[in-house]
Amino acid sequence: MSLVPSLTELICELGLAAHLVGRTGFCVHPRDVVRRIPKVGGTKDVNSERIRELLPSHLIVNIDENEKPTVDKLARFVPNIIVTHPLAPRDNLVLYRLLGGIFGCTERAEELCIEFERAYDDVIAACRARPRQKVLYLIWHKPWMTVSRDTYISRTLALIGWDTLPAVANARYPEIELDAALLAEADHILLSSEPYRFRERDVAALEKLLPPAARRKVRLIDGEMTSWYGSRAIQGLAYLKDFRLAAA
Repeated sequence: MSLVPSLTELICELGLAAHLVGRTGFCVHPRDVVRRIPKVGGTKDVNSERIRELLPSHLIVNIDENEKPTVDKLARFVPNIIVTHPLAPRDNLVLYRLLGGIFGCTERAEELCIEFERAYDDVIAACRARPRQKVLYLIWHKPWMTVSRDTYISRTLALIGWDTLPAVANARYPEIELDAALLAEADHILLSSEPYRFRERDVAALEKLLPPAARRKVRLIDGEMTSWYGSRAIQGLAYLKDFRLAAA
């Protein structure tokens, strides 16, 4: 059973979909496969009794996605808990091999490692000559929230030459004030599609806070391609390379 959307997708990519007995409602990829797998709630508010009924032998969780008291409760009746916490793009290699080793699909795991390395090298080569810039990556509204540099998202963006703001934060996902100084410091202001789904109307509203010359800074960005580790990270690197090359 997986309580992590991106790792549900990875489990399927490893050829293990037939063994999945449960997933969260946020586990939406691959769509044609997961619709046949029972839901057990969200990443934070899981239905522990439903999980007990489904009798999983292994539970896959993540330190950022799932809450420790919930995992501790589930550990009372799930024999094996797999805890993950990737913090940088290359942690995906460890992740592929970890799950490949546990579930006996090392060959497919190594294939994913090769695909990832190819995409990683492509990003480095394509973005090496681009100047480093500062970006404000927004993940929530009311309150405004962003990511610290101690996160997978920030380190992934750093790979394409974008350093997230603020440089120092008191939390991994801090609340911030969109004051004039912060907005002026950012070369780009990125509105993510998750966990809060920013839309074009949010771009328009935020642009009103900026002087006319700076309004081109605000852009929507695909949160799955930026924040999902696992097999989607391979697509994510290609997406971010193109996104960076298209930016001013």
